[in-house]
Amino acid sequence: MSGLTIVGAGPAGASAAIGARHADPSLEVTLLDRADFPRDKACGDGVAPHVLDLLAEVGVTGLLDDREPVTTLSLTRGGRGVERTMARPAYVVPRAILDGRLVEAAQAAGATLVRRRVRSLAELDDAAVVVGADGAHSVVRTALGRPRGPVALAIRGYAPTPADQRGTQRIAFGAHGDVQPTYAWSFDRGDGLANVGYGELLRDGRAAPTKARLIERLEELLPGSTAAGTDWVGHHLPLSTSRWHPADGRVLLVGDAAGLVNPMTGEGIFYAVATGLAAGRAAAEAIAVGDPDSAGGRYARATRPLLARHLRHTALASRLCRSGRVLDAGLRASARDQRVFDDLVELGLARGRVTPALARALVASYLSPSSTKEKP
Repeated sequence: MSGLTIVGAGPAGASAAIGARHADPSLEVTLLDRADFPRDKACGDGVAPHVLDLLAEVGVTGLLDDREPVTTLSLTRGGRGVERTMARPAYVVPRAILDGRLVEAAQAAGATLVRRRVRSLAELDDAAVVVGADGAHSVVRTALGRPRGPVALAIRGYAPTPADQRGTQRIAFGAHGDVQPTYAWSFDRGDGLANVGYGELLRDGRAAPTKARLIERLEELLPGSTAAGTDWVGHHLPLSTSRWHPADGRVLLVGDAAGLVNPMTGEGIFYAVATGLAAGRAAAEAIAVGDPDSAGGRYARATRPLLARHLRHTALASRLCRSGRVLDAGLRASARDQRVFDDLVELGLARGRVTPALARALVASYLSPSSTKEKP
């Protein structure tokens, strides 16, 4: 059998290629994608600094040096909110740019990019190891018989950034009887435009909201954000759960294909890059020792310390956030304490957890509710 074949060349797939070639520069790595690059992709476009840390470990540096960092995060629900400077700036990068640069990095590392649509896992029988990085509607996941967990539906567009919101990521949570979590966002790209959108959890037995309804809900939560908006695209978000059990064998799932999207925030780029790099390394190691079937076990051992505890904490936090009162408590606690705010950011953007300090602050805030809007 030949080397590593990766289905999907988004951040997860490109990272798998980079990770594999970094582990074994002689390994044959093929990236398959149905699209030409650069290409657009529906997403919130947020890139946490932790993503750049992971890429730097495999020699990919300077990827976003020409992009404007975003330093401020604003969180609101109804009449209360908090706005603070993040411990580390993030970036808002259209996927046409981010994905294109990651694919170029993978090619520079020695991977081969081939435009090809994969419709069946049987087409890839000649590969020693296969990585499924083909997104929310993954053909590879379906072929493995792996179920998809809870799913959210979101819409994304681009609109002019108001002058008073430059350098800011804004998230407005639903209120007034909404079943959480629902939220709207406006993320300044730093180039005069903002990525604006709205997402909500799809519920069994209920019809999915229409495009018009999603845009209407965005405007309700962030008035004026849809003005002059263009490029509206809807997309599904396969949300992570408390359990992370990669399958054994020579077929691995990463990123959205593995159902790895933060259920609190909808963030998926960190998971995509983290699992992609881990899968690439695991595949390279398994092929190098002549045992491709050991790739799954190697991948599980590599990702368990990274994600197992974190996913349990995000699942718990997501369930708690379905209560508006808990959300309000979190906003109040974040307004009172920068450390609590920083812990929440880590939990929502990377591999954070519910720290003792965060838990204590949430309980204290929950037990002493206030109707006053608080800001630092």
